[in-house]
Amino acid sequence: MTILRILNRFIKPYKRLAALNIVFNMLATVLSLFSFAAIIPMLRLLFGMTKTDLTYLSPSAAEGLQQWLDIMQNNLFYFLQEQVSEGHAAQMLLLLGAFLVVMTMLKCGSSYLGMHFMIPLRTSVLRDLRQQLYDKVLSLPVGFFTEEHKGDIMSRMTNDVNEVEFSIMASLDMLFKNPIMILVYLVTLFVISWQLTLFVLILLPVSGWIIGIIGKNLKKKSNIGQEQTGELLTQIEETISGLRVIKAFTAEKQLSDRFLTQNNRTRQTFNRLNRRYYLAHPMSEFLGTIVIAILLWYGGSLILGNHSTIDAPVFIYYLVIFYSIINPAKDLTRASYSVRKGSAALERIDKILQAQSEQDITDNSHITTDKAHIEYHNVHFSYNSDKEVIKGINLNISEGQTVAFVGESGGGKTTLVDLLPRFYDVTSGEIRINGVNIKDLPLTKLRGMMGIVSQEAILFNDSFFANIAFGMPTATEKEVIEAAKVANAHEFIMQTAEGYQSSVGERGQKLSGGQRQRISIARAVLKNPPILILDEATSALDTENEKLVQQALEKLMHNRTTLVIAHRLSTIKNADLICVLHDGKIVEQGTHEQLLELKGYYYKLLQMQQ
Repeated sequence: MTILRILNRFIKPYKRLAALNIVFNMLATVLSLFSFAAIIPMLRLLFGMTKTDLTYLSPSAAEGLQQWLDIMQNNLFYFLQEQVSEGHAAQMLLLLGAFLVVMTMLKCGSSYLGMHFMIPLRTSVLRDLRQQLYDKVLSLPVGFFTEEHKGDIMSRMTNDVNEVEFSIMASLDMLFKNPIMILVYLVTLFVISWQLTLFVLILLPVSGWIIGIIGKNLKKKSNIGQEQTGELLTQIEETISGLRVIKAFTAEKQLSDRFLTQNNRTRQTFNRLNRRYYLAHPMSEFLGTIVIAILLWYGGSLILGNHSTIDAPVFIYYLVIFYSIINPAKDLTRASYSVRKGSAALERIDKILQAQSEQDITDNSHITTDKAHIEYHNVHFSYNSDKEVIKGINLNISEGQTVAFVGESGGGKTTLVDLLPRFYDVTSGEIRINGVNIKDLPLTKLRGMMGIVSQEAILFNDSFFANIAFGMPTATEKEVIEAAKVANAHEFIMQTAEGYQSSVGERGQKLSGGQRQRISIARAVLKNPPILILDEATSALDTENEKLVQQALEKLMHNRTTLVIAHRLSTIKNADLICVLHDGKIVEQGTHEQLLELKGYYYKLLQMQQ
């Protein structure tokens, strides 16, 4: 990714700030030339090199820019000549010193204003990048996260964004300011002595080529380093999530060794990367010093041999300007290294930003949303063209009917239900709600018709009120309390210090499993959807909590079309229809009594559980 593409991508919305930064940087550069210019007359005064045969020339006689500059220089030296002859040399030194101070003050003020406008540009670009990344994650389909490591995604959203900030955003000022300084200084050097400047320009490409060799593989190594950081984060996330299992199996040493191996590999990668990166600055300084030494020898030889068009004070001014190019040139080199290093992180971020989002459509449907009749027509599904998980499912679920899906693990129960809210799209066949293909419904409208209560109740680090009213910003306190009462949650909520405004903690850690599940049910009650999906809603609960949650679920299921995924067959005996899935197919369906009479798969499952 080139610097121009990066600048065009990030800076376009903030052209005004970028323009102001460039204007003040250019002003600071011009003012620095004026401040340096005070050196020439000061040196002439100090070394007694003022001419005595000068006469005043009228600026109106100038026919071009060069002639105008020559006249202005002549008149300045004429003024100095007059003042020296009158015995005012010390006052002239003081006046030139004051001029130098004023010009430097104006230059520093302009330089600060350039940074002043760069700061909001940098912070705005980073804010936009973070927001784009977060919004993109929200818009991606569920299937994207089954293929990517969670730790790697977190690494891209944190470490890679930080790398962009430190590598690219920190270089923006150098990328805007330094080319301007280098260009203005080079033009000035050509004006002073084009012969010397051409000599210098022959030397510079050699040093540039040497520096380029150092940074050749910087981007590739940076990409590897960020990937390895993502692997580290994945291991950390797995360790925190599975800490109980790790301790139960006394596998601490095993995981510590595994992490150490990865940690050392990441350390070695970043050692090589940073050594190469930090070599750029001293190398460019060393090469710049070599160029200056050669320039001193060459220019000094011309002046001593009377073969130069400039005298010693002007040559010193020339050297001061040339030396002033070295720092921005070094910074520009470092900035190009940083951009190369950061562009690897940016490419990893772009893998998320450029991923295919969920495709929504305009709402042209006239579906009734207060009831739901669901039909599966010859539905097939497979993940990434692998082996089919769902094979030719045909199912008719009437309005208000409760349908339970049972079978061994891996039989396709959860996948079949996940196709309804379009967490995944069918490979072939279609699913209809009230006669309308779900692909013809906007996702917000489709999912707005559904309430989901899963085995793991997902709560957010917020209050009870906010968790129950999640996705329902207009919900009133009265409505939230009513939903909590239906879910058998009101009583334990009111026992907390701040009632409905009490925090549930991270992922609801302050609550028991049964309490978390009842908050999740209250959320579904408040939404009041015509379709209810219960995915193992009571399987992780003890007997007492299961009873309370089951009571809340029965209230919630009343007059709704309900799809239940169950392992405990005792919880779905009263379902209107039980479908037994095996290897992605419905092999049996009927009521509890009908399936018992068949003495097939369902009967065997029940016997095993009993």
